[in-house]
Amino acid sequence: MRKSIAPAERLAITLRYLGTGCSFEDFELSYHRGATTARKIVQETCQLIWNYLKAVCIPEPTQDMWKEIASGFLQNTNFPNCLGAIDGKHIRIIHPFDTGSLYFNYKKFFSIVLLATCDSNLLFTFVDVGAYGKASDSTIFRESELCNKIHRNTLNIPSPRQVGNRQPLNYTFVGDEAFGLSENMMRPYAGKYLDLDKKVFNYRLSRARRCIECTFGVLANKWRILHRPLNTSVHFSEDIVKACCILHNFIRKRDGFNFRHTLKIVGLENIQNTGWPVTRASTARDTLKDYFMYEGAIPWQENRI
Repeated sequence: MRKSIAPAERLAITLRYLGTGCSFEDFELSYHRGATTARKIVQETCQLIWNYLKAVCIPEPTQDMWKEIASGFLQNTNFPNCLGAIDGKHIRIIHPFDTGSLYFNYKKFFSIVLLATCDSNLLFTFVDVGAYGKASDSTIFRESELCNKIHRNTLNIPSPRQVGNRQPLNYTFVGDEAFGLSENMMRPYAGKYLDLDKKVFNYRLSRARRCIECTFGVLANKWRILHRPLNTSVHFSEDIVKACCILHNFIRKRDGFNFRHTLKIVGLENIQNTGWPVTRASTARDTLKDYFMYEGAIPWQENRI
């Protein structure tokens, strides 16, 4: 029997495929491996990367980890009580056989959806891959494991914390208009003709939410396979995206990701929880709106709206 392909070579083939976006036929010349062999190697290695490194690179957050993430958002984006930014990214794929328009999205191409949350250092904290391209972000979120854990109260979210001199507010994720307003989800005010304080709130929320947009950008530019349609089966495409997310966190933790924010942060005093009753989601958004206009204001906010 001929010698088996060494693990180092299998990993090298996988990293080259993910990092360059080449085709499987390219490995016939560079590694002297057939396209079918290279395809099988990449699929098996991506599955192993997800199974063995998920608990290390994207662990289940504890209360202390959530508080550390919220502290990072407060320092880097001036948004208090933020558990992470959430959004969906459409991963382009070749039209799967016999699936109709399930994977055809509003951008007029076929895709699967990567729903993810991140912290202020552009590290993924939750990923959900494989939803139909035609589905909206809100629908995908409602059917995701993250939403189920929030509803079952098993996500280890810390107890409400006081913001400035105001009553305690829940820790929340920040998203765009596609997500509904709830106790643990904050979204911007809708409409074009808004008052100044609502425009300021939308800007401040956008500063925190853009972290997930930057994370997707770093992910796609590091793993350039995501720059072209994935010419694989849907399950194989899911394995590729999951492996890219794991490797994204692995490299950022290895190479370092912390940065020193140069802007002056205003009104970030840590005031102890007084035990006041927690407000409803809409009232919490209004409370944050008033906070951003007064003790939580930043000097340049009215120039950015």
